[in-house]
Parts: sequence; C-alpha cells; structure tokens
Amino acid sequence: MPSTSRIPRSALVLGWLGVLPFAALALLAVTGGVLPNGSAMSGLVQYGLIILSFMGGAQWGLAMRAASSDDSFEGWRLTISVLPALAAFGLSFLPAGSALLGLAGAFVALLGYDVLAARAGMAPAWYPALRLQLTGAVVVCLLVAAGFGLR
Repeated sequence: MPSTSRIPRSALVLGWLGVLPFAALALLAVTGGVLPNGSAMSGLVQYGLIILSFMGGAQWGLAMRAASSDDSFEGWRLTISVLPALAAFGLSFLPAGSALLGLAGAFVALLGYDVLAARAGMAPAWYPALRLQLTGAVVVCLLVAAGFGLR
C-alpha cells in the first residue's frame, strides 16, 4: 500500500458526501420529519444498514488484496469482513432507536478494525484518519437521532 498519510481529495469528498444523508436524515428525525415512504428515523436506520454493509464490503476488498498463502489468517480477515453485513441484518429487526444505537456501536467497532488493518499494511496509511472523521460524524448523527427516538 502507498505510504502517504495524505487523504486523497476524491476519497475525502466522496466520504463526506456519504455522511450528508446521515446528517439530513438525523435532522429530519429529530424534528419529526417524514419521507414519502415513512419516517425519517426509519430512513436513517435503512441508510445506516446499507452503509455498514458497504463498509464490510470494503474490508472484503482489502482482505482479498492482502491475501496470503496462510489460509487460516485470510479466512479470519474474510470472516471479519462479512460481520458488518450480518450485524446490519440483525439490527434491521430492532426498533429504530435500538437499531441506531447498534449501528453506532457497529461503526465504532469497525473503525477499530480498520485502524488495525491499516497498521498491518492492509489499507493505505491515510485510511484511519479518513475513517475517524467520517465515523465520528456518523456516530454523532446516529446517537442524536437515537436519543430523540428513545424518549
């Protein structure tokens, strides 16, 4: 992986564009907003589930790129990469407030794994800095909305 710690502009812009729906839906959720097909709270949960699964897919790609001849270690990395999608599936059955809390926890846990993956050379050096920014913003949005949804 490249050793530069400077976040590429495209990754930074696209990452923050991905945060915008979290912020917009959280704002709508705390103000009681509705979407054409349901509540903003439900929309926030759905978007969070999608993005959590997407982030697991990113780990799958990193694991494949870093594949070694050690099948047990490679299998471990691939197993971890499918956990976000499985967590998202399980969280989809919970009430919105609980699902938002679960999503926040899952994003934080995945951030921890992403940092370890970068330190192990599986991801670019800039990846943890980007993930910290984006995850911080996403978790704040999820927790604010959950706080209003659990009252």
